[in-house]
Amino acid sequence: MDVILLERVEKLGRIGDVVSVKPGFARNFLLPRGKALRATDANKAKFEAQRATIEADNAKRREAAEAQAATMTEVSVVLIRQASNAGALYGSVSARDVADAVTESGHKVLKSAVVLDKPIKTLGITTVKLVLHPEVTVSAKVNVARSPEEAELQAKGVDVTADLFEREEAGFTEEFDASAEPGTLPEDDATAEETTEA
Repeated sequence: MDVILLERVEKLGRIGDVVSVKPGFARNFLLPRGKALRATDANKAKFEAQRATIEADNAKRREAAEAQAATMTEVSVVLIRQASNAGALYGSVSARDVADAVTESGHKVLKSAVVLDKPIKTLGITTVKLVLHPEVTVSAKVNVARSPEEAELQAKGVDVTADLFEREEAGFTEEFDASAEPGTLPEDDATAEETTEA
């Protein structure tokens, strides 16, 4: 299906380009969101008549997005989530979660502006792309941790899951007495138990 683009679409074209796309992509994404028109003779004439106003509106939106992007040079947000000892989240972090966290940090961002290749399902720092305008993108760091303390460690470059395993390996070890009978207590514990019973 041939369509006329009303705004720049990544990997497809710029304003006014007539491109051929799959019918489902046009029907489900481009046409309902106002990003394109069907490439009929009537629509081509309508587009050419309104081309100047469409390009002027796009330029205004791009300038506003560039101004917002200038304030978002070092965006970093922390999301506290429950996770296993191996670092796997119970659930995942979605585009909505990232958008809400960025908005709370003082930068208004819509959920549709957050581009995640796949949902975040592990602890750590992930770089996420924010598309403020089809021609303006910024990146944000999303720090997913179990606690604010862990988030600070991760921000310093510490791998908290590896650090946890090291602490577990160096943790409590019980002395082993090869000559002890099964079911008997070591002598230290037996004397301590006798004194508490007396």
